[in-house]
Amino acid sequence: MIWTRNTYTGEVLATYDEEDANGVLEKIKNLKEYQKRWRKDLGERIEVLKRARINFEQHIDDLSKLMTMEMGKPISQSVSEIKKSIWLMDYVIENAERFLSKEIVKTEARMSYIRFDPIGTVLIIMPWNFPVWQVMRAAVPALAAGNTVILKHASIVSGTSLKIQDLFDTEAFRSTITSGKTASEMIPYVDGVSFTGSTATGSAIAEKAGKNIKKFVMELGGSDPFIVLDDYNLKDAIKNAVFGRLQNNGQSCIASKRFIVNRKIADEFIAGLREEFSRTKIGDPLNPDTFLGPLSSTEQKETVLRQISDLKPKSDIVIGGDSNGNIVMPTILRTDVPYQEEIFGPVAVVKIFDTYDEAVRLANETPFGLGSSIWGNPDEAEKLVPDIEAGMVFINKIVASDPRLPFGGVKKSGIGRELSRYGMIEFTNIKTVWIN
Repeated sequence: MIWTRNTYTGEVLATYDEEDANGVLEKIKNLKEYQKRWRKDLGERIEVLKRARINFEQHIDDLSKLMTMEMGKPISQSVSEIKKSIWLMDYVIENAERFLSKEIVKTEARMSYIRFDPIGTVLIIMPWNFPVWQVMRAAVPALAAGNTVILKHASIVSGTSLKIQDLFDTEAFRSTITSGKTASEMIPYVDGVSFTGSTATGSAIAEKAGKNIKKFVMELGGSDPFIVLDDYNLKDAIKNAVFGRLQNNGQSCIASKRFIVNRKIADEFIAGLREEFSRTKIGDPLNPDTFLGPLSSTEQKETVLRQISDLKPKSDIVIGGDSNGNIVMPTILRTDVPYQEEIFGPVAVVKIFDTYDEAVRLANETPFGLGSSIWGNPDEAEKLVPDIEAGMVFINKIVASDPRLPFGGVKKSGIGRELSRYGMIEFTNIKTVWIN
């Protein structure tokens, strides 16, 4: 039995029977059979996605409320997440035919080209922190490409998982309420795996997929640097730093986590960040004015508090470091030591640099390489880009996923890409055709 709880009040929201391996395997068999038809007609798939898009738009209010109650995201951010997912659907609907069209390659053949055929049924294992967006960015491109999809969502958002299945309203997509162990056991029976979550779990899933020669995409942890040069508007940098660190209650793989600031402006930056953190509206995530709500669970809160405790002897705590219920108060730590864990909560770690080389070294000192942002004169900031070890570098903008651009990281932040054309063809057979 799986229980879901309101992360703010602690009340039980619902209970769900857990599917065993036989039940999940039966769903996979049905999906694989349906995929033989689903793969045939792109036009039909687009029509299904158009209808699903309407469903998501019509159910923004009830879906956003469910998300917020299950995992604590402020309601305004839940609404924004669903709207972004609808944008993704629009983008895929508009561009799928172009992305999947065969590519003619001139050779000595009568004709030679590359075509993109679906690989079959894809298992997507998704986290709770963006319970709709994470699913949509994996599922929608895979469905458009002609694959069928089975979703194993985080147990704390089981209601959201089943609601997504209802809104897709197609036999090509199914949710399963089951354990992570059972989902892992299904890898030999699917044709591809997409996982978003921790590096440790992703490594285990990738190992299982590799042993069974299954295609996989891993979107894992991050510890994104937010580098502030001395020639940028400080007020704007602070405003973006607050949003980049506190959005989604600090529970985002691409959140700005490490603030690497030029020594000339460091004191002023920290003072401004402290002032803005102290003004943050904290409380009930169902209140439209709330910007910072509870973490997803008591366990998650305890993990973040333990990480703060680990850093305390090596840092100056500028503000915060405590909690109220499952809410961890906005925290700023100024430190000189490297910290190798991802902090998945509203904690800003500030470091100081003097030279560009030092800024790059600090940016690259963790095992992660997902996103990074640099704030400064664009021409000067761009000089740092080639040396930043990350899958994404944003200049004068916080890191964000965008349907038009590939999303993914390097090092221990993952393998493969989601979104854009690159994400759509991840779960296709890139097939060479030669005709004499």
